[in-house]
Amino acid sequence: MKQLLKHKQAGIWAILLVMLLMLTACQGGAGTNMPGSGSADSPSGNGQQSQQQEGDAKPPAEHQEQGGAASNTDGSDHEETGDPSKESGEADPALAAAAAQLSEMTDKEKIGQLVMVGIEGTRMDDVARKMLDAYHVGGFIFFKDNIESTSQAVSLLNELKKANASNPVPLWLSIDEEGGRVTRFPEDYVKLPSSGKVGSGNDPDVTRQVGELIGQKVNSIGINMVYAPVLDVNSNPDNPVIGDRSFGETAEEVSRQGIASMKGIQEAGVVPVVKHFPGHGDTSVDSHLGLPVVTHDIKRLQELEIAPFRKAIEEGADVVMVGHLLMTAIDENTPSSYSKAVITDLLRQELGFDGVVITDDMTMGAITKNIDAGEAAVQSILAGTNIVMIGHDYALEEAVIQAITEAVNSGVISGEVLDERVLATLALKQRYHLKDEPADIPDIERLNEDTRAVLKEIK
Repeated sequence: MKQLLKHKQAGIWAILLVMLLMLTACQGGAGTNMPGSGSADSPSGNGQQSQQQEGDAKPPAEHQEQGGAASNTDGSDHEETGDPSKESGEADPALAAAAAQLSEMTDKEKIGQLVMVGIEGTRMDDVARKMLDAYHVGGFIFFKDNIESTSQAVSLLNELKKANASNPVPLWLSIDEEGGRVTRFPEDYVKLPSSGKVGSGNDPDVTRQVGELIGQKVNSIGINMVYAPVLDVNSNPDNPVIGDRSFGETAEEVSRQGIASMKGIQEAGVVPVVKHFPGHGDTSVDSHLGLPVVTHDIKRLQELEIAPFRKAIEEGADVVMVGHLLMTAIDENTPSSYSKAVITDLLRQELGFDGVVITDDMTMGAITKNIDAGEAAVQSILAGTNIVMIGHDYALEEAVIQAITEAVNSGVISGEVLDERVLATLALKQRYHLKDEPADIPDIERLNEDTRAVLKEIK
């Protein structure tokens, strides 16, 4: 009986929350993202912690379906206008649908939406099935060693979708695909150049086309979220992580080119994740191995590191990834990925981001060498994060899920916070019309022809 009352109370809270949000939208104009609080990226993308990858505006209902993947869009034609549900004075149907969905979910199902996990190998195994059946995880991230061929990748994703059929919420299926050295796709796809190469042409129209190709490429096998574009400014030549993954060496270059890429991905019906907030460009430590520390004052951070993210939020960013780095001028003690000062005070309140926040991979050395990953995950959710990524090690994935579950059961993460974090994720899934329908084998040659045509425009 107590559990039943608990679920009824959660449903009542969700309904009240969405009514309040709708009233706010009508009074002050609906925002571009969803309310609420919420990778791994070495070039190789293979297995171990030091090699981990990560997984950064058009609404999906306005996009044509790309590459035959039926999981992401409704196939309707896109236009050059914004999302009507986001315009001032109109209620958001995605938010209303998400609130109704939330009111029917158990706490275990809600907790599952708080995590993005990795999978080992090229086929769904018993542990991956357990992630769906026992933990109701919200999505998966895929790495190079998960993808050996196009047909195998489509089969793996379709297996996961089929296995998720008993769960009430479709899956995020996500990947790092930036172009250049950060790519996960097999060799039968023509490779796209790095962001640095694309950005050097200083042509946002071409950059937007490249972003759309990235979206079409991942959508072609059924993936609906891509960890791109990188909005870090390449301001440190000794940076071991960013380099030519950045669009340029100034905030203006990165903003202009990064937003063009973001919008191109959105036009393909795929969710872009801008990264690595609040700015990983001026670091000399690889966060896969240790914790980078940035000591610039707040004026410099606002003008350089944070500026591209501010602009992307203004232009309709859906998801922001928070990196593992210590910015002492913002929070001198707590890394950004679980810092309230960074996620709530800066990102949400000062910059006005009301979309989904996801962490970089919690199995990276910047976390595991300094704090228990489960504790960091709980702190991150309390700080305002919607999704915690645990990209490797099944034992660690389960440990993090257990830590979050214990925090919910003990009230450390309140029912109100749980609902608020999950509501934003559900609403974004609604907005992009996610479905667990199987994808077909894509027409790779058509995609390659389109890629070759755009490559001719890149000097």
